Amino acid sequence: MNNPCRQHFQRVTAAIEAAAVEPNQTMAGATAYEHQLNQLLQDRLRLKQIQSNQGKAELKRQLLPDYVPYVQGVLAAGLGAQDEVLTTVMVWRFDAGDFTGGLDIAAYVLKHHMVMPDRFARTLGCFVAEEVATAAFKAQKINEPFDLPTLHRTAELTAAEDMPDQARAKLFLAMGRATLEDITDAQPSPPAPVQAGITLLKKAIELHDACGGKKDLERADRLLNKLAAAGS
Repeated sequence: MNNPCRQHFQRVTAAIEAAAVEPNQTMAGATAYEHQLNQLLQDRLRLKQIQSNQGKAELKRQLLPDYVPYVQGVLAAGLGAQDEVLTTVMVWRFDAGDFTGGLDIAAYVLKHHMVMPDRFARTLGCFVAEEVATAAFKAQKINEPFDLPTLHRTAELTAAEDMPDQARAKLFLAMGRATLEDITDAQPSPPAPVQAGITLLKKAIELHDACGGKKDLERADRLLNKLAAAGS
């Protein structure tokens, strides 16, 4: 897969074939798709040999470059035909921590109202929102930053998607915490970012009262009051 000529051929072939399949059909039967689906089945067998989730994620990071030319071709010219390779690669990118790459695919599959493979219980929009929010929670739990623009992009992409209120509440809570994470009494901020964080936390609590954001909201309210008092 390090051969640039081969990568170009695979990318162009995928683009041509994806552009020829209508949105209400599947990519089944297309040469590039069947080749990648075959590769996917082999890679899944390798993943089944690993019990550790961290080990699986590391292997996915190693495997994902093999799918890049195909994905690039489909995203460039595809009409939205159902594509299990594309949706699976999206999932793997999230698992591997490549949220930008995962959201690039999510933008395409959400635009074309594609569905998740049968083995996934959640709808596509719910999956995307929860995967990013959960990753943000994990980072925040160990005091590591999570990219706020990634959270905002996720919210924008999934804004019109139907999902349980609890799932959307997770995303708002993660956004609220990320907005407020660098703002403390020792490092004061203008009131606007604090108010933005409060608004997000309130949205999360309104959607799911037990989302876990009430203490965050109390702290943010106290901080906003201090900033207002200092400003006056």
